[in-house]
Amino acid sequence: MVNNTIANDIKAHADREGSGYRNWYCGIAADPDQRLFNNHNVPEGGWWIKRDAGSEQTARDTEDYLVGLGFDGGGGGGDYSTIHVYAYKKIPGVTNE
Repeated sequence: MVNNTIANDIKAHADREGSGYRNWYCGIAADPDQRLFNNHNVPEGGWWIKRDAGSEQTARDTEDYLVGLGFDGGGGGGDYSTIHVYAYKKIPGVTNE
């Protein structure tokens, strides 16, 4: 089940930045700070957002919904502890995987 509050928060954040969803990456993680700042090398002062979806399935469904709207990203990773949804604006030097 998509968490509409989270999806709307992430869409609104990306809309405020203004470059369009295709310029954003969306993913799920057990530790979103590790994924954002260590794995993807997103600057802490950059455009990013994270939300706790409460369950793995809700996180996955919300990620799928956002990817369907045009966000970059893809499913399949993580495990039962993967309950956070995150997104960031893609910039040079950021790992988008």
